[in-house]
Amino acid sequence: MVRLHIPQPLSSGAALAPTLDQSRYLTQVMRLKAGDELAVFNGRDGEWRCVVAEVLKKGVVLRAEEQVRGQVTPPDVHLLIATVKKAALEFAVEKATELGAARIRLVTTARTQPQHLRLDRLDAIAEESAEQTGRMDVPAVDKPEKLDTLLDGWNASRRLMFCDETGGAPAIGAVQAAGGGSWGILIGPEGGFTPEERDRLRALPFTTAVSLGPRVLRADTAATTALTLWQAAVGDWDR
Repeated sequence: MVRLHIPQPLSSGAALAPTLDQSRYLTQVMRLKAGDELAVFNGRDGEWRCVVAEVLKKGVVLRAEEQVRGQVTPPDVHLLIATVKKAALEFAVEKATELGAARIRLVTTARTQPQHLRLDRLDAIAEESAEQTGRMDVPAVDKPEKLDTLLDGWNASRRLMFCDETGGAPAIGAVQAAGGGSWGILIGPEGGFTPEERDRLRALPFTTAVSLGPRVLRADTAATTALTLWQAAVGDWDR
């Protein structure tokens, strides 16, 4: 069944108005017509079975019929990733959504290369990935923030997994030893963190430095690997 993310409130009998792009997708790509069913979620009210109530010249009208799944809270893990090249960043956003990240925070560091970012494009990738993977929320993608500013305002109750490519850090088992709860996973830029950034990260009381193996990984590969290992250690894969 087609799944669609629509931010509007969901309740029995509610009329829903997809965007024009979503309407085109439903009628021109998926070939839905009046009376056909689809699933809709908004990140708050669970997943609902809906029907196409009307097909208009400029869009469609949906009607919510019944809730088929209650709302599920995603794992409390944030991906923090340096603003790398477009293709790698888009891949990381897609995979972070698939792997259950609750929030994606973009970071600028001393070695971050200037990038022309389209946050609307990254939001769309996260939304499409959520629709395809069955999750019932869409992670926010935050605008870039300087690493020092982010660390200055960090909530120490959230552990921060710092992926250190220089070696000497324990394997991912250190995360399991540190326990569950709220986490952030920090992935650096091409060229890595500077010695000063690395020293500060290692000195923070809420940070756990980990190794992702003997090879230096691309940022998008590192993000996918770290989230996968976090999920296996303390995430929601046992549900």
